[in-house]
Amino acid sequence: MLHFEDFPAGKRFDFKPIEVKAEEVIAFASEFDPQPMHLSEDGGKASILGGLAASGWHTSAMMMRMLCDSYIHETASEGSPGVDSMEWKKAVLAGDTLSGSCTVVDARVSRSRPEIGIVRLRAIVTNQRGETVAICEYANMIRCQPTGEQTAGEKP
Repeated sequence: MLHFEDFPAGKRFDFKPIEVKAEEVIAFASEFDPQPMHLSEDGGKASILGGLAASGWHTSAMMMRMLCDSYIHETASEGSPGVDSMEWKKAVLAGDTLSGSCTVVDARVSRSRPEIGIVRLRAIVTNQRGETVAICEYANMIRCQPTGEQTAGEKP
């Protein structure tokens, strides 16, 4: 289990690639963002996006899945106090493969809750051509190492 002390500035977590499937783009859009470019190939081709495109919100949800798989599921995470910025840089089209990484920008212990650390991270999502499709800057609240225990990588 990773704790706050395991998140020094510069630490990087790589994302496992995920394929953007047309049926998932349409299902997400049908429920949450029913615009023509997200609902059909024809609607996407008629837009500036050039094909069936995932909603930016869907791209954000896929990024969240990659964050969970890359580090959050193995971390004493207490959630997030918020997102500082979310940028959708390039259309994510059905058939694309997304990957990328997140990097620790800085970390500090909470002033009001010293058992919790606030870790600021920057996630970059890329497509199979290495093009940046999304950038997110956010904070993650992570429990500090319980007193008397050692951090990951520390020798007894």
